[in-house]
Amino acid sequence: MTGRPAPAVLPPSLRAWLGLIAGLAALVVVVLGVLYAGHSEPGSVDVWIQPVGDGVRSPWRNVALATDFLGEPVGAATLVVAAVTGCLLLRCPRAAVFVVAGVGITVGTATLIKFLVGRTIHGDDNLSYPSGHTAFLTALALVVALLVTGRLGLGRTAGMLLVLAAALVAGAAMGWAEVALGAHYPTDVLGGWCTALAVVPVTAWQVDRMADAGRRERH
Repeated sequence: MTGRPAPAVLPPSLRAWLGLIAGLAALVVVVLGVLYAGHSEPGSVDVWIQPVGDGVRSPWRNVALATDFLGEPVGAATLVVAAVTGCLLLRCPRAAVFVVAGVGITVGTATLIKFLVGRTIHGDDNLSYPSGHTAFLTALALVVALLVTGRLGLGRTAGMLLVLAAALVAGAAMGWAEVALGAHYPTDVLGGWCTALAVVPVTAWQVDRMADAGRRERH
């Protein structure tokens, strides 16, 4: 007797829409990368938005620092371990793999783009595009939202609302913190957000594809 197959980490009802969003997000990442390749100064959009974050003071500075910590190695690792542990406690190994792969590939992609684009802030060594912190937290939020959507069996409309709301809230929170602390330009934040939107759905599809192929081989 075979067990019930594990639910897909990319709900079938969301595949078409998330595929479209991933394609558009990838286009934004490329366009911004080309526009700001090798730059060390803010663009016109950055100049318009950046003053909002200038001179942020307590208690908002403390909020920004706490949010920024979630994207630092210790904070990020803690969040990922907590998510993986939750998946394993629920006996969802495919979901645990998706957490690690979705977040890891997103951060790896953002890091690679940084070196390819070469945009800097506060000196030649501080590569800024795209924001890795924003990419990380957005990716984690997307992964969790997709898993919740699948587990609760949400329909296309409710599922898309949950996924997009999670991505928007996480991206906006971390993006605000990074701009407020002067760690990134606003367009860096947009690039990081779009990197997660482009990578996570593709990763989810690939995890499902490999898991299903492995299951077929075993049977």
